Amino acid sequence: MTNTGEREGGEGRAGPLWWGRRGQAVLDVGLGVLSAVECGFEGILFAREAHLPTVVGVLFGVVVGATLTVRRRWPIAVVLVSLAVSPAAIGFVLGVVSLYTLAASEVPRRITGLLSLLSLVATFAVMYVRTEGDVEASGTFVAVLSVCIAFALTAPPVLYGLYQGARRRLMESLQERADSLERELGLLAERAEERAEWARREERTRIAREMHDVVAHRVSLMVVHAAAVQAVAVRDPEKAAKNAALVGDMGRQALTELREMLGVLRAVEKKVEKPVSVAVAAVGVSAAPVLVAGVEEGPSLGELEALVGQSRAAGMAVELVVHGEGAGYAAEVEQTAYRVVQEALTNCHKHAPGAEVVVRLAHRGEEVAMQVENGPWDCEAAGAGLPSGGNGLVGMRERVLALGGVFVSGPTDAGGFRVSAVLPGARSRG
Repeated sequence: MTNTGEREGGEGRAGPLWWGRRGQAVLDVGLGVLSAVECGFEGILFAREAHLPTVVGVLFGVVVGATLTVRRRWPIAVVLVSLAVSPAAIGFVLGVVSLYTLAASEVPRRITGLLSLLSLVATFAVMYVRTEGDVEASGTFVAVLSVCIAFALTAPPVLYGLYQGARRRLMESLQERADSLERELGLLAERAEERAEWARREERTRIAREMHDVVAHRVSLMVVHAAAVQAVAVRDPEKAAKNAALVGDMGRQALTELREMLGVLRAVEKKVEKPVSVAVAAVGVSAAPVLVAGVEEGPSLGELEALVGQSRAAGMAVELVVHGEGAGYAAEVEQTAYRVVQEALTNCHKHAPGAEVVVRLAHRGEEVAMQVENGPWDCEAAGAGLPSGGNGLVGMRERVLALGGVFVSGPTDAGGFRVSAVLPGARSRG
């Protein structure tokens, strides 16, 4: 910045040289011409008093007056020129405009105050000396008159310059704050978009996990029963018919659950699309999964017996052991516990055909624990040939960890496989 607060070579400078705008250049050149003309005429009187050639006085006055053109670039120098020529009574416009420019500039206030005081004293001295010789009056009257004229020529331009400088700095501060706020809003918008994208990814993952848990178990049982039908169709038609009926029941249940889930997703998309986007953009949290989970009615721990019964009907030796009594857990806790057991049983159908399976459920006051363990399986046992996507254990772990639980899985010393999970038993709000 220059001493007057104008930006040098910065952005938005459209004027020539040091001027910020062309209008400023035109104004300063105009003031310089006006001051040069005034000082040129006053230089004639000065030349007569100093017994100098008139041409010298005029040239001196023009040069002094023209210094006003650089008032924005060097305000202190212009004021010093005005003070230097004050004894010659030259430069009325130069003095007034230079004091205004000095006060409005970014020059330290102590320098502005000192130069303003010197200008006041110089004006008083010149007016007193010249008035005392031209007016027949008492010395007191001349002194009072000189003081009034000195203040009239010094105080108004200085005060107005201080006001304009303070106003300009305030506007610059407000502009900087507006620019800063605009940048912050841009950053917030970018972060909101990132959080919205994160929420969408989380929701897609949650839907994929839910679809896997709902459909995979039913379809796995259907494949097992179909394999059993194929194996006993000739030897035991009655058992084959029973297994075929179970296949049909499983298929209908899978279709029903799939239809219910898709219906929930469509309803949520239509009814809460706008609230979800607003919540995600404003708060930056995963609002979509919360809304969907609040609408969906999932399974509960009370349905574990039926779940185990379905695996038994498919020919698996499953034992259900329950310790303690349930204390009314939150819906998401019961649903997660059910899904863990369901997926673990599905994995037993896929990877441990013919193995004995033990499902343990323990209610421990403030938490609920579940464990699904299968023993070693007969390598010669005919499996159903179920495909594996490799997402079962990953999905179980994600579900449990999302609720602040603990999930452990791995092979046992006996040659089987064990899946264990512990969930904090948040109380049901119902």
